[in-house]
Amino acid sequence: MTYASAVHDGTRTPGLYTYSPRVSSWTVRADKPVTYEIRFCTDVLGPEHTDLATAGGTVGGTRRRIVVIDENVELRYGDRVRKYFKHHDVDATITVIPVDETVKNCDTATQVIRDIDRFGIARRTEPIIAIGGGVLMDVVGMVSSLYRRGTPFIRVPTTLIGLVDAGVGVKTGVNFDGHKNRLGTYHPADLTLLDKSFLATLEHRHVSNGLAEILKMALIKDDRLFTLLEESGSRLLDGKFQDDSGEADEALTRAIHGMLDELQPNLWEAKLERAVDYGHTFSPTVEMRALPALLHGEAVCIDMAMTTLIAEDRDLVTTGERERIFTVMRKLRLPTWDPVLDPDLLTNALRETVRHRDGKQRLPLPRGIGDVVFVNDVTPQEIDLALARQRDLGTSRAEMTGGPDGNGHRTTTPLRSSSKR
Repeated sequence: MTYASAVHDGTRTPGLYTYSPRVSSWTVRADKPVTYEIRFCTDVLGPEHTDLATAGGTVGGTRRRIVVIDENVELRYGDRVRKYFKHHDVDATITVIPVDETVKNCDTATQVIRDIDRFGIARRTEPIIAIGGGVLMDVVGMVSSLYRRGTPFIRVPTTLIGLVDAGVGVKTGVNFDGHKNRLGTYHPADLTLLDKSFLATLEHRHVSNGLAEILKMALIKDDRLFTLLEESGSRLLDGKFQDDSGEADEALTRAIHGMLDELQPNLWEAKLERAVDYGHTFSPTVEMRALPALLHGEAVCIDMAMTTLIAEDRDLVTTGERERIFTVMRKLRLPTWDPVLDPDLLTNALRETVRHRDGKQRLPLPRGIGDVVFVNDVTPQEIDLALARQRDLGTSRAEMTGGPDGNGHRTTTPLRSSSKR
């Protein structure tokens, strides 16, 4: 019998390979091309715009869609969403779910799956549409990847963190057993439509939340973006990115382009040294421990403050650069300290991250402003020293808002005995 395959010679070219003419094992190698689009679309729900209505196909001449939106979007934009699809003759079923980090879990994902099942989508031509914040993007993305082993979906992020972070990559996820994004998949949306006009109705705190991810990109690879935040960050925050000066568009474009430039060569995270993991070494554990007191970007900023201090201790960042970084964090009304921080929490957070990064810290630290270096030798003593300084230099969210824990960053935290490296 002749087999239509080649004897394996070590090549990585796609194909079906055997290991000898007498077949006893097989190697299948295939490539899966990935193409997904992200584009700005001003007033995406305006009746004159068809970008969202025409995404996907028809079945029997009818255009049907299931649209998943979160409760906040329902309150502010629910009527517009329904009128938009009706205007474009789209038979849309709207499903509304409560979504924040406290309910970013399998139960919420299962609820969405049940709604999709009742709707009865055509597997390839009727994409699921998600309109909401970053948490909704993650949940609906994971559901789309699981439903019938893969269903297309469309993203319309309505928060700043959705526009610059959750809405541009391919990762999906839900929290599980007290761990952030412990379950998840890689599943790119076919199309993401970015409309910054949604930001006009955001609370300023949620604008600050997204600015943390923009600051991250500035610190690891874009000193021009850092200067823009340094000079105009307060205006961008106060104006919710609605100004016509061009600064808002430049900040968004630079942050998104920088993120995609980092993600594209490594979409599936084959390489675990990822510059975009800056601010995400300690923050997943801190965020979940503080839940619901801290938003994602706030926890990321606290992490960036910590690792900036570690970088300063290693002479990777000068004192002047550290002062500039902390000043920008304050201008963006982001916390740089939280009372939940203690040595054991941070050491356990690093231990958990080492497991996530396959046995090494692979910890990104800023090198100056606009560059990054990876290290694998951060010690508990370094964490203690940085924590002590962070407590003195940092500002908690409660202090910024005048809450009862306003002086939380000055609370005495027990430290292990340590000495400077």
